[in-house]
Amino acid sequence: MNDQRSGASWEDRPLSRSLSPDECWARIVRAPYGRIAAHAAEEIDIFPVTHGVDDGCVVFRTAPGTKLIELTIHKSIAFQIDGYDEDEAFSVVVKGEAEEVSSAAQIDRLDGLGIRSWAPEEKDRWVRVNPVSVAGRIFTLPAPND
Repeated sequence: MNDQRSGASWEDRPLSRSLSPDECWARIVRAPYGRIAAHAAEEIDIFPVTHGVDDGCVVFRTAPGTKLIELTIHKSIAFQIDGYDEDEAFSVVVKGEAEEVSSAAQIDRLDGLGIRSWAPEEKDRWVRVNPVSVAGRIFTLPAPND
C-alpha cells in the first residue's frame, strides 16, 4: 500500500538519517517539553521538564526535592525530546553534566527566557545541562493502514 502523502510504503521508506547538531538544537528550541534521565540509588529516574536553550546548554526550572538531589549526587544526565508530524518522526538526545545555577546574574538572565513550568508547584531553582554530546535521528513514517 502506498502513502498518499509521500508515496512511501512501509518497506520502501528511506532509511532513517542522523540529524546534524544544528538540526538537533533547532528541534530542542521548538520542543514544548523534554525529559531528563538521572541516576540515583541504583535506579534511573525520568522526569518531564519544560526547558530552554541558553548559550549552547539546555536549562530547566526545578524545585528542591528528588530531582535536584539526584543531580547533585550524579551529575551525568541525559535530556531527550521527540516529536512527529504527518510525514516524519524524530528523537534527539543530549548527554552532559548537570549543574545547579547559583549566580544571581545567570538566574536573572534565565528568568528572562520566559520558561514556565506546566506543574503548579513553584520551581525556583535552575539547572543547566552542559552538553558532552548531542545526537538525533529522523525517519519517514509509514503510510496510514500500511
